[in-house]
This record gives sequence, structure tokens and C-alpha cells, in this order.
Amino acid sequence: MATGWAGDGAVQDQIDATVKDGIQRARSRLPQGPGLLRCEDCDAEIPEGRRKAVPGVRLCVTCQEAQDREDSASAGYNRRGSKDSQLR
Repeated sequence: MATGWAGDGAVQDQIDATVKDGIQRARSRLPQGPGLLRCEDCDAEIPEGRRKAVPGVRLCVTCQEAQDREDSASAGYNRRGSKDSQLR
């Protein structure tokens, strides 16, 4: 029978599921395979230290920073699920 109340630990279960989904999404975006010697965007050489530190690297630092800025600018959704956002 539905009572309308969440069970014990339901909030923590929701938080855990959100964190797990975030981790899976981040891992799926990690580059895989052998890294490139030259940046696929600007053709600049990728230093050996970067290739060792970031397996599967495809972009130089400059191009990666530009891509990260673009990605963060488009990631504006409401994570809190506030009551106000649910009423709109």
C-alpha cells in the first residue's frame, strides 16, 4: 500500500544513485587507446609528458582548455531540484 512517504534511507539512495551516474558519465568521457603525437584540432605537438599522464590524449593543453570551457558553459541544469523549479 502506498503511503506517500519515502522509506528510510531513500534520500541517501537517491544521492548515491546520482553520484554513481555522474562517475559513470565522467568515465565514459575519458579518452581510451593510444594517445596522439599531434593535436587533432590544431596539429601542435603533444609533449611526451602529457601523453604519459593522460592515456589516449587527443588534444594539446590549449585546445583541451578551450573544449573544457565550452563544456562547462553548456552544463547549466538544476541539480538541486528545488521546490521553485518544480513549480514552474
